[in-house]
Amino acid sequence: MENIYGIKYSKPQVVLLQNTGIGVAETAARTCYDSFSNSENDVIKNIENVMPDSAMCDELNSIDCSNLLDDLAWTYFHHSILEHSNLSYLIRGTSRGVLQEHARHRIQAISVRSTRYTMSSLINAFVASMGDREFFITKILSFDMFVTSDIEYNKIEISAMFDKLTYQKKMVDNFTDIAVAKSSLIFLEEFSEDSQALYEALESGKKKRNVGDAFKHIITDNVKVDMVVTFNLRSLKNYFTLRDSGAAFFQIRWLAQEMMRVTPSKYLDLIIKGK
Repeated sequence: MENIYGIKYSKPQVVLLQNTGIGVAETAARTCYDSFSNSENDVIKNIENVMPDSAMCDELNSIDCSNLLDDLAWTYFHHSILEHSNLSYLIRGTSRGVLQEHARHRIQAISVRSTRYTMSSLINAFVASMGDREFFITKILSFDMFVTSDIEYNKIEISAMFDKLTYQKKMVDNFTDIAVAKSSLIFLEEFSEDSQALYEALESGKKKRNVGDAFKHIITDNVKVDMVVTFNLRSLKNYFTLRDSGAAFFQIRWLAQEMMRVTPSKYLDLIIKGK
């Protein structure tokens, strides 16, 4: 937890899901120069004479160092070879604000927790509150849905969400129809005097399809998102260079630092000087 500009924030969590190794990158480079015999890695030397079988591929992907890749990365700056190595990260608890920054990195595969499909519990809490602001605030606080970790500040965020939804409810005639699945509308009468029971019934019932379409406007950049991102090593070099910088937005700098922490040294040695 960090206190930045007077507000406390939680940091993201990162796990490296998979990495393809650096052996393929060296193989690509040796293919360019027809220099397989010069490799210090026996499996790559053998590729000059045979097509790799599955056992050779496994050995290739376990290579931890490559003198040629080091030369290409730091002496000749031939970074296109690094595009043959890929790493995938699971990221939890970064912000929608970081997501906007992340999307500016063109060469990555990114899959993000969708507000379109994952806002049911939030909307159920509002419907179940029946106008009780404190019930809504207490329920949403339990979701741990903000990167800010200051409870009083988060209450302000949640209260603003409540006000937006209350305004929207006044402006449309069919609020419950856009918020609740048809098969769950019966619960509104059955539990009309018990917010907690109504919330539990709505949660156990069928979820409204694409419920987030009507309610994306209520959330801010402060909301947590989870995502899986895959970078090739050249693009990851660019990402770390720009985002592990004092000039970077502090939340994405935290994320870059966590990604670096779980990245094996065989990759960092090729893309970050002094690692």
